[in-house]
Amino acid sequence: MNKQSNVYTIIYIIVLVVVVGAALALTSMSLHDRQQANADADKMRQILASVHLSAPTSEIGTEFDRYITSQYIVDESGAIVSDNGAFSVDVAAQSKVEPAKRKLPVYECTLAAGDVKYIVPLYGAGLWGPIWGYVAFNSDGSTLYGAYFAHQGETPGLGAEIEKPQFSDQFEGKTVFHGDKFLPIAVVKAGQKPLNGEDYVDGISGGTITSKGVGAMLDSSLTPYAAFLSNLRSK
Repeated sequence: MNKQSNVYTIIYIIVLVVVVGAALALTSMSLHDRQQANADADKMRQILASVHLSAPTSEIGTEFDRYITSQYIVDESGAIVSDNGAFSVDVAAQSKVEPAKRKLPVYECTLAAGDVKYIVPLYGAGLWGPIWGYVAFNSDGSTLYGAYFAHQGETPGLGAEIEKPQFSDQFEGKTVFHGDKFLPIAVVKAGQKPLNGEDYVDGISGGTITSKGVGAMLDSSLTPYAAFLSNLRSK
């Protein structure tokens, strides 16, 4: 075949695409387990970060199993519907489901002193992409012990500041129940206060849309847990 012909060029390109595509597919398949393991380890790290725990990557699984002493899924009524599978719940997908039908994961963390914390996941939208996180409640079902936030593509120095301790540390000690009224934590502009009397934190300076996204995420993600948290209060 004439190597200078158009037919040869087209066949060569097709063969090259098929070979490279097959190689990439095989590489992806061979690395799938390792990629999943890395994703799971990062998720464990984030969950532990919400209760101020950290560990080297090589030890994260051991530390997670040490401190996360129970995992289960609850429904909007606060009832446990499954005592396993919490870790595999796709929180991003569940955030698009109406609250009454959501699978709501809960991670019980027992700290060294024997104190039990209840960790729940969050998922929402920032300015440029998804934002997510975890908040840990004390056993009273109302007071926050810690929080962790992350993002996919918020602006460095602005919205991306939600991942910094200077932002997340503000949530410690805030409460979501005022009397019998459930009010998720508000995120407001520095110097302002919310109108409904809920506890609040200062938003990120220059990251107004991301800050509002965090506030909306707290509302939409925590409200379905209101009955579960109320049950903790009654214990």
